[in-house]
Amino acid sequence: MRIALPRWAGALAVKAAVFITVMSCALAALLGMLVHVSVTNQTVGRARDLALSRLDDATAAYEAGDALLPGAGLDPRGLPGRLRALAVAGKRGTMVSSHLGRPTMWAAGPADGHRALAVEVDYSQQARTIAGLDQSILWSSALAIGATVLVGAFAVTRVTRRLNGTARVARRISAGDLDARVNDPRTKDPTRPQDEVAVVAAALDSMASSLQSKLLSEQRFTADVAHELRTPLTGLHAAAELLPPGRPTELVRDRVAALRTLTEDLLEISRLDTRRERRELEFQELGALAGRVVRASGTDTEVRIVRDARVETDRRRLERVMGNLVANAHKHGRAPVVLTVDGPVVTVRDHGDGYPEYLVAHGPQRFRTEGGATGHGLGLTIAAGQAEVLGARLTFGNADDGGAVARLTLPET
Repeated sequence: MRIALPRWAGALAVKAAVFITVMSCALAALLGMLVHVSVTNQTVGRARDLALSRLDDATAAYEAGDALLPGAGLDPRGLPGRLRALAVAGKRGTMVSSHLGRPTMWAAGPADGHRALAVEVDYSQQARTIAGLDQSILWSSALAIGATVLVGAFAVTRVTRRLNGTARVARRISAGDLDARVNDPRTKDPTRPQDEVAVVAAALDSMASSLQSKLLSEQRFTADVAHELRTPLTGLHAAAELLPPGRPTELVRDRVAALRTLTEDLLEISRLDTRRERRELEFQELGALAGRVVRASGTDTEVRIVRDARVETDRRRLERVMGNLVANAHKHGRAPVVLTVDGPVVTVRDHGDGYPEYLVAHGPQRFRTEGGATGHGLGLTIAAGQAEVLGARLTFGNADDGGAVARLTLPET
């Protein structure tokens, strides 16, 4: 079972801080242990040499029959049992233990009659030295770890700040702001070393410039084509009106009207692509506006008012969005088509085969249709563009029991 981590645990700065802290602690522990072992061995070694030296003096005095020096004796009280057993076995040794409430270094050797000759040396000073050393190691390690973490966090934060700036620019470009650039100063000075973040920033700026150039070329092409078509279409429309009545004339007029509609749609899309469209806000009753749109469409669309709302919006653009959604539902879906108003949310649903997967996942795309559908994909593209101008959110989905569902969420007044 995988443990779910909090959102902040995924930040690069947090991961770097944890890594630096763990490595600093490990390094401090290793160095502290090495210093502790080295100093302890030296301290214990000197105390052992002193105790064995006194044991030699006590052994010489005992063999000469002289009085033993202070701190020496046969089987003295407090002598550790393991050290006494070693001495009785004919060997010499040392051991640190607590005697009379203080640390003591014992040295013992064999004596006659299965007894042990032992001396004791006060080990309190050495024990305090080692304890003080351990405390100094802990404090110095804590200070070193804290300083390392602060310096590391500062260095990592500078990198993550630049990465976050690059990510913000990428999101702005994704939202349609093609003028957004990172403009990392390191990319403008070739004499400065280029780190990975600067390389990513330069690549993003280059990609944005290339994308902007291609999109502007496409927009200019679309606008130019639409403008150039208007003049011959106007003449063609006038000529079609002069044709004698009949079936061929109706076909010509129908195709000319379709071509004029396509041209006007292309012009509208080119204006939306420039992102210079401005709203003309006024208060509107959403239920009444939906009723007018359905009546103007001339379709058999049911209007349901769950909860009416008064919104401040651009009436003409909102009518365009709802009209396109209703027309698309009747053209590509099946009856019944229902337009529902629930507060600031307008939903248009049909009972056909539903939207294609690409449209649900990525939104409408001009001149793309699937599944044998007819049309140019411009109606929903215009609806999405006008919804963006209105500051509304237009989403597309499919109902569980079949049918396409378009949901327009207007900003509440």
